[in-house]
Amino acid sequence: MHEITPAQSVELLKELHILTRDGKMNQDSRRKLKQVNHLCQFIAPLLEEIRAGHADIRLVDHGAGKSYLGFILYDRFLKGHEAGSHVHGIESRAELVDKSRELAVRLGFTGMTFLNLTVEQSIASELLPARVDIVTALHACDTATDDAIRFALARQAHFVVLVPCCQAEVAAALRRNKGSVLANPLADPLAQLWRHPLHTREFGSHVTNVLRCLQLEAHGYQVSVTELVGWEHSMKNELIVARYKDLPRGKPAARLAELLKLLGLEELGTRFFTDTLKPRPLHETPSA
Repeated sequence: MHEITPAQSVELLKELHILTRDGKMNQDSRRKLKQVNHLCQFIAPLLEEIRAGHADIRLVDHGAGKSYLGFILYDRFLKGHEAGSHVHGIESRAELVDKSRELAVRLGFTGMTFLNLTVEQSIASELLPARVDIVTALHACDTATDDAIRFALARQAHFVVLVPCCQAEVAAALRRNKGSVLANPLADPLAQLWRHPLHTREFGSHVTNVLRCLQLEAHGYQVSVTELVGWEHSMKNELIVARYKDLPRGKPAARLAELLKLLGLEELGTRFFTDTLKPRPLHETPSA
């Protein structure tokens, strides 16, 4: 079946229950595997770039769930080439962490660790390396995507790869402040974009990802946004890839502040304005 690449382990896909024991796949599993494989295609060249600088790749996957992404990345790109490389899966549901740990042992994936933490808790956790190479978050719900960004900034990640999921915080703030924004003659035409409840939700989702991109740019990252898969496979298909390049921070930071003010979202400033990291060498090899 064309969803399975030649480099993938059929046995792993069976262990992950993407394939049945007789090697078959239902429509939901096919959709799930297609998303993960597409994401792997974006991540693969990033891993190769990191490996060209140093052998020990450190990847942290947030909101790991059943760790489809972590296991498939390890199986395709790290297995047999560990050399100190490690994949850390962060998941708040203890039962999923236990199952991932058991599976890693059964498969002999010694370079995988699973931690029962929220993404927010991981930011200060001493169980994770002080510096990481790449941070991923595939459909990390609620504010977990924002916490993954904060983690990446705190650990000075060279790459950040996000497929954002639901995040109602911005939409809720837009809803709370809608009256005052509509009352402002200067802002009223713009506020029509989220006057209706359905538009508030959709506009809030879009604005959330715009704010995330500006936040990363305000910390020196180069950001690109594209589709992960077609809409027929997932409505949550936006892919944000950020590469640290020590770019100028002033303009994106100013735009972020102006956008928050214009939309009446100043109360969210502490979420999107984190402490600016000091510039660091672009090709510095991370150390634990």
